[in-house]
Amino acid sequence: MPDAPAVSLLAAVLRLFLAAVFGGVVGWEREFHEKGAGLRTHMLICVGACLFSLVTLEIGNSFPNADVMRIVQGLLTGIGFLGAGVIFTRGGSVKGLTTAAGLWALTGVGLAVGFGYYFLGALGTAFAFIIIATLKSADGWLRAKFIPERRGHEAEQTPDDS
Repeated sequence: MPDAPAVSLLAAVLRLFLAAVFGGVVGWEREFHEKGAGLRTHMLICVGACLFSLVTLEIGNSFPNADVMRIVQGLLTGIGFLGAGVIFTRGGSVKGLTTAAGLWALTGVGLAVGFGYYFLGALGTAFAFIIIATLKSADGWLRAKFIPERRGHEAEQTPDDS
């Protein structure tokens, strides 16, 4: 086992702090709109992903022949499970998809920061925040402009349908 850690203590603290900040940016928007997964959830997801990145670096440093990407694979599987937990249906519509996608994206942000790619983490945070916070109104406008209003789920019956 190597004596020196893959990442210094100061770098690890900085990475975890940045992951908390980046997760908090998107989490604040979700909290502001009273979504089930809000500030703390997003921060914890991002910090957890960062921590898994740091652990992966340490394991790779200590055991050079280890397949450390399995840790990342397991993390993404677990996030998929958590994401599925925030998706539900109500009155024929699906709710929680944006929150689940945000959690998934912030896992990537946490992984990026944990592996030392601060700019990618900040860029991922900016994109996630812009998409979640600002594109909802654009989505509504596009739907109103280009998607015809849907009729009820029941089709008009003709004499041949009986």
